[in-house]
Amino acid sequence: MSSTGYLSDLFSLENRVAIVTGGSSGIGRAIARSLALAGARVVIVARDKAKLAKTVHELTERGARAAWISGDLSARSDVHTVAQAAANVFGEPDILVNSAGVNLRPAMNDLDDQVWNTTMSVNLEAPYLLGQRFGPGMADRGFGRIMHVSSQQAHRAFVQSGAYGVSKGALESLARSQAEAWSPFGVTCNTLVPGFVMTPLNERLSADPEKVAALASRTLVGRNSVPEDFAGVAVFLASGAAGYVTGQSVFIDGGFSVH
Repeated sequence: MSSTGYLSDLFSLENRVAIVTGGSSGIGRAIARSLALAGARVVIVARDKAKLAKTVHELTERGARAAWISGDLSARSDVHTVAQAAANVFGEPDILVNSAGVNLRPAMNDLDDQVWNTTMSVNLEAPYLLGQRFGPGMADRGFGRIMHVSSQQAHRAFVQSGAYGVSKGALESLARSQAEAWSPFGVTCNTLVPGFVMTPLNERLSADPEKVAALASRTLVGRNSVPEDFAGVAVFLASGAAGYVTGQSVFIDGGFSVH
């Protein structure tokens, strides 16, 4: 067997179906792109129709199979609607990536119910509902991959963690509970933990050169992350090669968390 054939057997996502939320920008977009180029049929879910259409166009131009669904994941009823619409495109998914998120950071004294509820709805409840919708079917079919995009805030409090940190800590606990329930049936559930990534979600920090440089100096590799750093890890975790990796928080942070 050639090295190409060996690598294809390990990592190819041919005949797999993936749903990626938050897939029109940032980390989610990089993950959606990597899964599609590795052979999966990918449905991208986000709110911005123009960004969705552009992302899918770029993928189909490269011969990938991709489609998009526009939807708001902050309301329970909309999550159910989006989930069914996404499943109607290529069929029930083998891979679910929850990358959609909000990053609202008022000081704790100023944290109100609206910010709390919005944060929990998008960052925690939507991944839970999508997992409940698709996880049991994956288990019945004997194969599934669930990935959640978490945060350093799940492990330590800094820069007004507030509701955001709570939501990400709970998200990692959700992944472990999902792993306990479904991994015996071939479904792995893991979280990806970024460091500081230059994305629109971090615009308030990335616009400050001094803060960007200070954050880069805290890594072991000397630079901040870019969304493309998540591509290879996502393909690995989505593939058959990662069948024994589950319930884990995988840090893709250039050593930020250990410095």
